Amino acid sequence: MSDVIAKGEVEKVRERTARPWLSPLNQRRWQNFKANRRGYWSLWIFLVLFVLSLFAEFIANDKPILASYKGEILFPVLVDYPEEKFGGFLAVTDYRDPIISEEIEANGWLIWPPIRYSYRTVNNDIPESAPAKPSWLYDAETRCGRYFDGAADPACTVGNWNWLGTDDQARDVLARIIYGFRISVLFGLVLTLASAVIGVSAGAVQGYFGGWTDLIFQRVIEIWSSIPVLYLILIIAAVLPPGFFILLGIMLLFSWVAFVGVVRAEFLRARNFEYVNAARALGVSNGTIMFRHLLPNAMVATLTFLPFILNGSITTLTSLDFLGFGLPPGSASLGELLRQGQRNLNAPWLGITGFLTLSIMLSLLIFIGEAVRDAFDPRKTFK
Repeated sequence: MSDVIAKGEVEKVRERTARPWLSPLNQRRWQNFKANRRGYWSLWIFLVLFVLSLFAEFIANDKPILASYKGEILFPVLVDYPEEKFGGFLAVTDYRDPIISEEIEANGWLIWPPIRYSYRTVNNDIPESAPAKPSWLYDAETRCGRYFDGAADPACTVGNWNWLGTDDQARDVLARIIYGFRISVLFGLVLTLASAVIGVSAGAVQGYFGGWTDLIFQRVIEIWSSIPVLYLILIIAAVLPPGFFILLGIMLLFSWVAFVGVVRAEFLRARNFEYVNAARALGVSNGTIMFRHLLPNAMVATLTFLPFILNGSITTLTSLDFLGFGLPPGSASLGELLRQGQRNLNAPWLGITGFLTLSIMLSLLIFIGEAVRDAFDPRKTFK
């Protein structure tokens, strides 16, 4: 009995002395972040939208998510089945073809995504020439006028509606918004993280070693920063074939500079602190001192800066797409949608949809950045 009590006491002591997941300082920072309600809820809204966009193929696609044909379970959203499997002769199956869909439903069933269009799917059944208005603005007869049986046609369902209309090539705007949101955020995240790695490393080397190293680096960065970035990006993008990674590499050449000044200042301030001199006296290597002892302090300012760099990365990609120097033609792009809105003033839903999507996304990131700034504010953290 005494052994059981002793073990219980030991477990209680372990629970009390166990290291928390967050240090007391980071717990106060998290509480300060949550205290900014606008930024806190903006973070959750942005995360929900981003996670949903990662599964865009299951939300908006011209292929069924799941199908059963003659007793066989198929996954069209993941596997490209040849049309000969369903009695056709093409290499790729068009599941929106009434003949194919009727053949599958006669021998099984289909489970479609909520939106039966991908970002490149052309809708040949719109009631008027492209760009067509949102489907809910038409009456049933007009909306289903091009289907074989009109309003009674089984294909004229909510899943085939164009909720935000179509662009000038009869592609569904809502599907392109979902895919465009994903590619914009992924581009911004990759560019921001890569820029942070390069910029933080360069700033750390400058600030820690100082002297001629700092002087030479600063002159190089000043010359590099004086280059007109947008013009150079336009020239390079016009020469090289457009692509996600080519654009990423071009913009990475200049975006890393934004992090250098902040990190350099923190390292210059802290490199002669007593704990750094003590580490040197003990024989600790420069690399360990820089990235294990000094970098955590420098990252406070860097983390505060990250949401605004992400915001700028997304805006730059949108600008290049709007000018026609961004992603390859046909890609889902918010900038390309804005350009279509500018060219088709008779279709206001194009410009309004692109503007609202971009405004909401950038506003959420700004609100998150403000909350992060409050969380790392030393006047609030050390109260």
